Amino acid sequence: MPQAFPIEVLLGIYLGVLTGMFPALVAWALGFIFKYFTGVSIPAFGVVVLALALAGINGGLLALNDPAVTESGFRIVVALLVVLMLSMYAHSKGDKMGAEFPRRLSFKRLRERTLSSDVVELVGSRGEVKVEVVGEVIDMEGYPPIAETTREAIKSGDWRFPADIPISELESRFAERLKTDLDLVDVSVRIDERGQATVIAAPPLSGISKRVPAGKRGVSLEALVPTGLARGDEVLVLAEGLAVEGTVIAAKSGKKEETKTDGGTVTDKAASAPVPAPTTTGGEGRVTLAVTRSDAEKLLGIQRGKLVVKARGTRREFELISLLRRAGKRFRKFTVKPDSDLDGVTLAAANVRETHDVAVLAVKRPDGWEVAPRGSVELMAGDELFVVGKREALNAFEEVVA
Repeated sequence: MPQAFPIEVLLGIYLGVLTGMFPALVAWALGFIFKYFTGVSIPAFGVVVLALALAGINGGLLALNDPAVTESGFRIVVALLVVLMLSMYAHSKGDKMGAEFPRRLSFKRLRERTLSSDVVELVGSRGEVKVEVVGEVIDMEGYPPIAETTREAIKSGDWRFPADIPISELESRFAERLKTDLDLVDVSVRIDERGQATVIAAPPLSGISKRVPAGKRGVSLEALVPTGLARGDEVLVLAEGLAVEGTVIAAKSGKKEETKTDGGTVTDKAASAPVPAPTTTGGEGRVTLAVTRSDAEKLLGIQRGKLVVKARGTRREFELISLLRRAGKRFRKFTVKPDSDLDGVTLAAANVRETHDVAVLAVKRPDGWEVAPRGSVELMAGDELFVVGKREALNAFEEVVA
């Protein structure tokens, strides 16, 4: 009857969806698996025939439960058309997803991803990123809580790093910098692609004892501490006819300043609180030195001494950089990209000195360094090149590496 026609269509669609969901899922899985693992698209005709066969099994099971399902041939034709369309659509989507889905996906590859380009700040011809600590700095389990001043220093610090390093290495560098600058005993850092970091930190514990080298002893004494004294400086202690050499492992200096309270009275407050800078401000203070065992016994009976800071000497690497800058040369680090002109090419074949007017000073790889590499060294994707040359030559060489 004409009035039954719309009802038969709706029943056919309902029956097709009911019996075609599982065949559509199978069609999607076949299309995805074949495309992902082999790169070949499975023929759609075979997938459709398999889907119709599975739908026929589902329909037969429904007919056993309710014979009225198969009473109308028109209803079955509509159901078959629905199953056909569902299976073809699912197969095409699975084939497309198999082509676009990243291959050989692993946690290691995920950790090697770099930061989003939206958070990179261009500095000259290079990019850098500012890591921002979000949320509260979490106390590490098993350690005492960190001080509020240290917590605030972590959150408000200006933490900048190169933008072209993987996030895993960025996390390691950030953790090491926090340990060095704030003298933390342990740090755990997680950074997302937006440069936002979550920090779990432990406060300094027995910091001085950990800095004492093997075979040395730590001795503290009061002295007039010079301005700019830092850990690692070599000093000479003069006291009571003794002259002892030692290495600074801790120093604190400060002066007393007058501070008014809310009640208007004047109190003295020692300005010896820890400061972010790892150097002393100068004045009366206390210094801890790493000395030999025999010198430690000499200093134990001395309460106060005179400090003489020894010359640090000439840093040849800084002198070299200064000379190169005077000659108009610059240093820069490049990473060889896949399919670049240098990927799989030896330095001799690339002839970068003659062709690009730059010199490769070192090559860094996961298995180590190649300093002053020979022409037989073959460059590979992922190698880090430390190159020197004029600014214009380095800019042109960057396009070759990429």
